[in-house]
Amino acid sequence: MRYELYYWSGIQGRGEFIRLALEDAGAEYIDVARERGDEAMQAFLQGQCEGALPFAPPFLQAGHLLIAQTAAILDYLALPLGLVPEGEARRIYATQLQLTVADLVAEIHDSHHPIASSLYYEDQRAEAQRRAADLRQTRLPKYLGYFEQVLARADGRHALGAHSYVDLSLFQLMAGLDYAFPRAMSRLRQDVPRLCALAEEVAQRPRVAAYLASPRRVPFNEQGIFRHYPALDDPA
Repeated sequence: MRYELYYWSGIQGRGEFIRLALEDAGAEYIDVARERGDEAMQAFLQGQCEGALPFAPPFLQAGHLLIAQTAAILDYLALPLGLVPEGEARRIYATQLQLTVADLVAEIHDSHHPIASSLYYEDQRAEAQRRAADLRQTRLPKYLGYFEQVLARADGRHALGAHSYVDLSLFQLMAGLDYAFPRAMSRLRQDVPRLCALAEEVAQRPRVAAYLASPRRVPFNEQGIFRHYPALDDPA
């Protein structure tokens, strides 16, 4: 199968969770917008193509199938790419965990755009500082503590007791948080040693390491989900 991934060309965003899965599995895929421009997505988004209608990227074309939403795409890819352990219960658990990652990703986005996505960060700076403070002090400890517990209840090294796409997503989550909130993460890391070890292990996986060192890995920037605004981080 040759997959076609559709996502904005200049950011990692939600599409990065899917890229990591495809790269780690050594799958053959085209990052369509990066090759043909963002306009290549418009026919799908405007309903001009047959099949499912995506609300927004990311979406994946796999043969005659068009699948949208990060968690749904990863659930679809998991079995053919060998990115979920065997058994229905663990496959469902993987989806549950991925949706929890998605919940946190939404809160991270809203820390710099708490009023409206259509407004610039500069138009909601005061509100963003209040929202980010709650994220750093309350929500991140709760979410990261939950994932630390997930690892402890498994084998201590993997979310599902064996390598899966959830591990890849937790790596991306930790990498993004380290970029966006370096001072806060310096404080929080001491409470989540298993998560930190998992992130380091994933980064060293041969195909992931090769991807991270390649031009295909677009750097974090202030257009994506994980943005570094010093005013939103812990005080220096």
